[in-house]
Amino acid sequence: EIPDDLASGETLVDRRRAELERSAAVLGVHRVVWLGYKDSGMTGWPQNADPESFWQADVEQAAARLAAVLREEHADVLTAYDWHGVYGHPDHVKVHTVGHRAADLAGTAAVFDATMNRDHITRMRAEFAASTSIAESSSSTNDDDGAVTDFDPNGPADDGNPFGEPEAAITHRVDVSAYLTQKRESLRCHSSQITDSSLFLKMPEEAFVRGFGIEWFIKRGATPGVHDGWLFE
Repeated sequence: EIPDDLASGETLVDRRRAELERSAAVLGVHRVVWLGYKDSGMTGWPQNADPESFWQADVEQAAARLAAVLREEHADVLTAYDWHGVYGHPDHVKVHTVGHRAADLAGTAAVFDATMNRDHITRMRAEFAASTSIAESSSSTNDDDGAVTDFDPNGPADDGNPFGEPEAAITHRVDVSAYLTQKRESLRCHSSQITDSSLFLKMPEEAFVRGFGIEWFIKRGATPGVHDGWLFE
């Protein structure tokens, strides 16, 4: 979506880059590297076929670019997305493929796929539905809490697969509740995508903590089975 307040000569790419820089600053990210690919759009969009899109990028070439960054940073850990990019976004799927190959090229020891715990979301959805206040508010088609209960993680996402991964496939549960202020503020930085993030920003604090206070990962090569941990242990 193109925001209405673009300055003269400003493009959506300019705006998104500036938003990401602000978000990275909020999170304490010390370096952002642009690899030069275009957004591939959602599954089936015309942008998927753009030769300059990330989806069309040669895996070996893209992985070599990322591997160079990993070597420069002496990276111990790389995070990517799960095999279908959590919800099927082509660029997220490509991140998984390119990320794993780059780690091999750079000799990065640990690779963690960020995902969402489908079973955890299902449990939260049931809890919301059982709550009197949520049950009453969900009768309104315009209510954000209704959107929470209407979302079915087991239904088909962008690529037709269910959202995230089942709990049985996950290896790491990371408690990030101490950083939720930064996490929420980083979302606010992406104001041009407000239609995508507004539900999260409007969530009551308790709901946001329940939904985003834990991050879920699958460590490459590890035996499935969720345990509390940190990526650098």
